Amino acid sequence: MLPDTALVVGVICIALAIPSLISAYSESRAPRLASVLAVAGGAFVVYAVTQHPMGYEIADLPDVFTRVFARLIQ
Repeated sequence: MLPDTALVVGVICIALAIPSLISAYSESRAPRLASVLAVAGGAFVVYAVTQHPMGYEIADLPDVFTRVFARLIQ
């Protein structure tokens, strides 16, 4: 898996974990799905950052998303 793809998957997983976490706490449930999504997303992000030669900056995220989605469309 390319580091760019891993970064996008990780960011999406972390973004999906946030509403799940809020929902679980508001309903007094254990945040199981949120925990799994957060750990998986974090693992993808760590993999992407360690495999990319120059690392990533926050300002690089829009370009990374664009490259990954352009590859999906092609």
